[in-house]
Amino acid sequence: MTAPGELEPVPRESTAALIANQLRSAIMYGSLAPGDQLGETDLAGRLGVSRGPLREAMQRLVQEGLLRSERHRGLFVIDLTPDDVRDIYTARLAVERCACELIMRGNRGEALARLTVALNALVEAAETGDRVAISDADQAFHRTLVSCSGNSRLERMAQTLLVETRMCLTVMQEVYPEPAELVEEHHKLVEAISEGDEDLLLRLIESHMLETVDRINGSGNGVTTG
Repeated sequence: MTAPGELEPVPRESTAALIANQLRSAIMYGSLAPGDQLGETDLAGRLGVSRGPLREAMQRLVQEGLLRSERHRGLFVIDLTPDDVRDIYTARLAVERCACELIMRGNRGEALARLTVALNALVEAAETGDRVAISDADQAFHRTLVSCSGNSRLERMAQTLLVETRMCLTVMQEVYPEPAELVEEHHKLVEAISEGDEDLLLRLIESHMLETVDRINGSGNGVTTG
């Protein structure tokens, strides 16, 4: 079984979107690490695709901000500085705060049902102690939270931010919250929605984001400072 984020051949009839999905996943899980250069010939061989759709896929990731282009050098996976980490979580806070406000003004019952499922998945992952599974369940919870807002544009904004977040989580495993602590943080979010307490919900989502920034930037592990 292929490890999460590992590159693997894709069918030759695959589109550039499918190739982009594989590259995005590889960046998320660290198979393509921050600062890595992407060589077309090597990647085309590993993925089993021609260079045309591969170039298109890589340009999509440039537009998403996951790859950077350097003149006369090529394409590289972005590096994450402490300022980048803070920017990512500040943007996520803006998106998820708005999502929370829309949830509280919309169908709270449906949101509660979906978020309870996502919370239960996080609980199950926490019981395994598998850090990758826990991180994935954490991300799935927040993806669901934004989806529950019913705003497709917020969802699109959140998607790239969550990929960048997963990059942060990949390099911060040593300072990732204990499973029970992480579950409790998310349980409180669901409870605030259940009780209809918008002020509490917004305070919780803000502290959740800002404390994560402090954990990552305080770890000195894997986040560049240049």
